[in-house]
Amino acid sequence: MAEKHNTRIDKWLWAVRIFKTRAIATEACAGGKVKIDGTAVKASRKIQAGDVIQVRKGVIKFMYKVLKIAEKRMGAKLIIDFVEDITPDDELAKLESSHKQPLQTREKGRGRPTKRERRIMDDFRDKF
Repeated sequence: MAEKHNTRIDKWLWAVRIFKTRAIATEACAGGKVKIDGTAVKASRKIQAGDVIQVRKGVIKFMYKVLKIAEKRMGAKLIIDFVEDITPDDELAKLESSHKQPLQTREKGRGRPTKRERRIMDDFRDKF
């Protein structure tokens, strides 16, 4: 007989190192950034092996398939037994292109940006 696991989605996301802390995983669930089979879930949702989880971090939507249920946080080398990364290639291309984007920096000694410069920076950031 198969064992029944009662692991919450936020705890599993933390255990397989998708999020750094459980609190961040809980916030992501509450903000609608975590979906199971296309439906936004609460942090208390129980997961099962075979579930497909979609996690949005920034503009990239990562997809993971649950292979096993993890109760405790584990080392990075052990994660491959518990989760399979099925993120589409076009999403990974977004990640690569975001790394190539030039970072917005100010020259040393220029001081704080003015109100006008801040608006321009915010408008630029909102485009991505």
